[in-house]
Formats: sequence, C-alpha cells, structure tokens
Amino acid sequence: MNAPQALVRWHDSGTSRIPFWAYTDPDLYQRELERLFYGAHWSYVGLAIEIPNTGDYKLSWLGERQVIMVRDRVAPKDRATDSGIRVVENRCAHRGVRFCQPPMDGKTGNARSFVCPYHQWTYKLNGDLAGLPFKDGVKVEGPDGECVNGGMPADFDLSKNGLTKLRVAVLHGLVFATFSEEAEPFEQYIGPAVMPWLDRIFKGRELKLLGYNRQRIPGNWKLMMENIKDPYHPGLLHTWFVTFGLWRADQKSRMVMDEHGRHAVMISRRNPNSPSVADGGANKSVTEGVTSFKADMTLQDSRLLDVVPEAWWTVDDPSNPGTTITPTVTMITLFPSLIIQQQVNSLSTRHIVPRGAGEFDFVWTHFGFADDTEEMTQRRLRQANLFGPAGFVSADDGEVIELSQDGFKQWGEGGTTLVELGGRGDDVGNAPTEHMVTETLIRSMYAYWRKAMGE
Repeated sequence: MNAPQALVRWHDSGTSRIPFWAYTDPDLYQRELERLFYGAHWSYVGLAIEIPNTGDYKLSWLGERQVIMVRDRVAPKDRATDSGIRVVENRCAHRGVRFCQPPMDGKTGNARSFVCPYHQWTYKLNGDLAGLPFKDGVKVEGPDGECVNGGMPADFDLSKNGLTKLRVAVLHGLVFATFSEEAEPFEQYIGPAVMPWLDRIFKGRELKLLGYNRQRIPGNWKLMMENIKDPYHPGLLHTWFVTFGLWRADQKSRMVMDEHGRHAVMISRRNPNSPSVADGGANKSVTEGVTSFKADMTLQDSRLLDVVPEAWWTVDDPSNPGTTITPTVTMITLFPSLIIQQQVNSLSTRHIVPRGAGEFDFVWTHFGFADDTEEMTQRRLRQANLFGPAGFVSADDGEVIELSQDGFKQWGEGGTTLVELGGRGDDVGNAPTEHMVTETLIRSMYAYWRKAMGE
C-alpha cells in the first residue's frame, strides 16, 4: 500500500476518529517500521549504566531490527566529548547473520571484538571490519610452484564492509539511535517544551540500575503510546490510583506536548489529603459511580505507599517563569518507542518493541540514583510493584490493550475509535492543558503520525 492510498482510507482531515485499520493492517505496519523506526526518528536503545565498562554490550531493538549498544575504547584526550557508546546493527556485513547472541544470563555481555560464527568475520567494537579469514586467498604448492587460490578481489576495502553504524545521541545517560542521516539533532527532536522534564529527572545525576520486567502484549504498539497520553482512564480503570489517591481527575495536573504533537508529558500533583479517599479529603465527584473505587480497600503492607518527597521533584515551572512546581507524577512519551515514568518514588523507562501489527514487547528498566540511601532504594523497589507485567496498576493496561485489539479485529475495515474528550482539534502548538479531562495528546500524536506516514 502506498501513502496516498492509505490516506484516502482515512475518514477526514481530523484525528478525533481513529480508524480500526490503523491498528490491524499488516501493510501499514510495515510502512510504519520504515518511516518511523528506521526513518528520520530517534528511538530509545538503553541506559548508559547498562554498559559501564569498555567492551560491555547490550542487545536492543529499533523496530524489528536488533542492534548492539556497546561501550567502545576511547582515548583519554577524547573522554570529555565522546561517551564511547556506539550502536551497530546485529547483522553481519558478509551473509547477514545475526552474529551476536545474548549470554545465558541475560541481554548484556562483554567482548573485545565481535566475531560472526559462520565465517569468522571479525569487527571492532565500533563496527569497523577488522579482518576476515582468507581475504588474500590461500597459498598452495602447485606443479609450477607456489600460487594463491581464491581470496577477495584486489579492490576489496575493509573500511567499506563493516557493520551498519547508527547515529547515537546520549542525554543524561539515556541512549538513543537512528538509522537516518536526515533525522534532526536530538535536542531539537525533543524540543524545548519537553526537554525541561527530562532534565528534571536526569540532569546531573548518576543513575543506578535496579532491575527489569518484560512482557509481550497482544496489541498494536501505538496503543501503549496512546495509553500513556491518556489522562482520562487512570482514575477510572485503576483501582489503586483512584482509591489511594495516586492519580485522580481532581488533582492539579498539566498536559504538555512538543511543537509537532509527537512527544508529551502528563504531569500530576498528589492531593495533600491522600493516601486514601476514605479519609474524608476526597472530592466525591471523582469517585461516585466509579466501579474501580474501593472505599474499604486497605493494605496489608502500608510501605507500598510510603511516599517520601525528594528535593529534585521541585523545579522552576517551564510554563510560568518565576514560580515552582512539585509534581508527584510525570509520564513522558517520546515518540515512537519510549515512556519515562516517575510515579512518586518509582522510576523506570519503558521500551516499546513492535512485533507485528497486533503485538509488541514492553521492556521496563527500573532505576534510581547512585547517591540513594539503601532505604530509598528499597522504597523504589517496593513501589515498582505497582508497575510491570503483574503490577497492581499496569496489569490493567496490558489487559485493556488486548481487549481493544480484539475489538478492532472483530469489526474490520469500517470501524473507528472516538477521541473527542476536550474537543475535536489536535491543539498542536497551543499552551499546555491544565486538567486531565482531555484526549488532546492522543489526537495530536495522530496528527503527527499522519504527516510522518506520507501526507
């Protein structure tokens, strides 16, 4: 399917109705891979702390292409300007073999060089081809004396036959890569509206790796991006959020997006009368009739809600110079593949890895800071139980995404979703929305998606 045909299928020029085929069409999905994941966009690869030493590597993904994030050797004089982090495609330049296999204990390892097991082609950590067996043929004794059999052509150039190297951007320990030479510089790609919220969490801090969760969700990859751009559902779907006051529609909040509508931040401040609505401090209008609200719900272990404010939570308000803001929740979506979560003291990245039009892998990397006390580290780990595949909150999201995909498949070509909360326009470039009762961020993402897909 070419781009004009795809756009003819869209119902009109707006984005308040999303056609079901946007989630189910396999040809459209292939074009998404080419234009979004392999095109002029920056995708998340991992955290620099996952590969702390020279030769350390981690296997990751851009779309369905497996890549290697590796720590290269760097001369002392270059260390101030070169992180040493490289990203190369895990595909041998000779016969296309996926040569780097994960160690038995996970997705990371250490290597002096990379060697393809098929024909022993050897690559430096930066992806350059270092050598190959029998490049100059084999010397043998024949009836007329010594001669050379075989070998590469005389003009074979090692420097032109290395691994596919990706452009790399490292921001505060977050590692991104792109196959495209046309992708804009990374900080420009993020934009000035979203960058302060990344700085708030990461700038000037050394990260500490805490652990991983992984799951495969039977739904289209865009549904997870939508889910984290959707402030409507958390106070309705998630019993934990509405009952214990972690996220409710009456909380002070803000929706921020970049100038293109592709990236966004959902920001919320927990009400002072939390942790429980049962304490009389709740706005009953956000709980009455909400089936997920359980007024009599109690915890066997109250440490799950042992929230301790941190100094870095309070920052200058990017939207109101001269004032400060202290969010307890920030959910950052960086299109097309990353979600960064601060939910009270829990911190994680969530990597979206598409596996077809109706399936994606979701990889959670939980982290803290190197200067955290042991008590804070344990607090972060306890609160991480709200999230991940079996999390008290996030399990709900995985289930409703699967149910959404099932609904799209049973209807076929003609159905659409309705995305009109807060209006019908995408509002790209307008001032931040100061409430949760809106689907603006979803509409804006699809306005950008339509352009990126060929309009």
